[in-house]
Amino acid sequence: MTDDTIFHKIIRREIPADVVFEDEHLIAFRDIAPQAPVHVLFVPKTDVATLNDLQPSQAEVIGRLTLAAAAYAKQQGFADDGYRVVMNCNGNGGQTVFQVHLHLLAGAPLGRFGTSR
Repeated sequence: MTDDTIFHKIIRREIPADVVFEDEHLIAFRDIAPQAPVHVLFVPKTDVATLNDLQPSQAEVIGRLTLAAAAYAKQQGFADDGYRVVMNCNGNGGQTVFQVHLHLLAGAPLGRFGTSR
């Protein structure tokens, strides 16, 4: 694992970001290339490159990201309209920054994935 991704630099305040939430466990900031009107990244301060690297003892990392995203959606007033949370893993899964993170997308109707409903 490396602690020198763009997300680590944001956590260390070495580069700027539009931070919307932070506590001792995670930081959340607006994506610089949004895929929806609301696109916020929730990043743990624990160094974990991919979901594959997450250990059972670190299960709370994902729980904190999810709960923070849900709280943000409620606070911003779009929870009842709906939103999407996405986590990518490795290159074929769409992961481009190798620090676990959760995408929160909202603010417009989002298309369905796949063919099942």
